[in-house]
Amino acid sequence: MNEPDKPWHIPDAQLHPSLLVRMVLLALGSIALLLGIIGIFLPGLPTTPFILVAAACYARASERFYHWLLRNPTFGPLISEWRRHRSIPWRVKWLAITLMSLTICVSIWSFSGKAWLQVMLAVIGVSTAIWLWRIPSRDRPRRQG
Repeated sequence: MNEPDKPWHIPDAQLHPSLLVRMVLLALGSIALLLGIIGIFLPGLPTTPFILVAAACYARASERFYHWLLRNPTFGPLISEWRRHRSIPWRVKWLAITLMSLTICVSIWSFSGKAWLQVMLAVIGVSTAIWLWRIPSRDRPRRQG
């Protein structure tokens, strides 16, 4: 069994040949990581997509940053789950949709005089929730019955 066939294998960083592109990817990855960290504390800002974008950028820009992110106890398991299985843990998905829904509801309530803005927020919230719900979760609890 060669290395990529192992279920626990995470592909190594494959650096882009251009130094300029690597620098741009490093900057974009750092911005995405910062937004993801802010999203932990600010419920309206999603964490998971920004962390996955940061990992993708770092994988092409810097082996050091990529491996640092993979070894991070908070973000590493999420990135590993995505890289290995293209799935998001059930708890992360449920929490993201719940917090996003609460934040969107508060935002809709606070913009009570602007119907177009309320509709736009509702459409964005529902669209994002549907998109997130459709991403597989390998650890989803099974229904009894």
